[in-house]
Amino acid sequence: MDNHLESLSDRIRESFERKTEKRDKALAHSRELTRHAARAIRAIHRNEASLAHNHLAQAKLLAEALRNDLADEPDLYYSGYTQDALKEYCEAHLTVTIILNEDYSTPEDLQVSYATYLNGLSEAVGELRRRIMDLMRTGHSPEVERLLDNMDSIYALLVTMDYPDALTYGLRRRTDIARSIIERTQADVTISYRQQLLENRIADLSDRLSRYEMPDEMP
Repeated sequence: MDNHLESLSDRIRESFERKTEKRDKALAHSRELTRHAARAIRAIHRNEASLAHNHLAQAKLLAEALRNDLADEPDLYYSGYTQDALKEYCEAHLTVTIILNEDYSTPEDLQVSYATYLNGLSEAVGELRRRIMDLMRTGHSPEVERLLDNMDSIYALLVTMDYPDALTYGLRRRTDIARSIIERTQADVTISYRQQLLENRIADLSDRLSRYEMPDEMP
């Protein structure tokens, strides 16, 4: 019996050691993946599209490494830190493509689960708000409306995914946050637009008054 237990304990330790090694490697890849995703978003907000795509390319390699390394360890692949990193990857990819007015990447394109994709999509809403706020510094524009339409379309999709959190990884809460962001952004855009109209009218009136010539002497 003692020999049997010793042999059993050796197998268990070997299994745990292999899994621990894979976990540590996955953690390192997840952290690096998250960094590249954040840098891609930062680059696109600075209008550095080429740099953003470079970071997304690096992120894609790390996402592939995670899938390959954890192919036989689904419990590690679907753990929180791994899926969080992939969610950030989805958010970055979607933010870049929407800002550049490209076709949406699909879950199949990014090779992620539907739940991870949807959570990434929900968080892209916040980045679109940031983009809109940047654009409105120079006034209202058709690009602001285009991004608002994308935000509305994203929410229209998310709100139909009314399934248990165990399946969607907390999507319902993120959907509520996205709705709040969209409502706040719409209010900000409306106020900015009305202010711009008022400023334009004042400027036009001022220009007309400046061209009005008063007589030198009253009769």
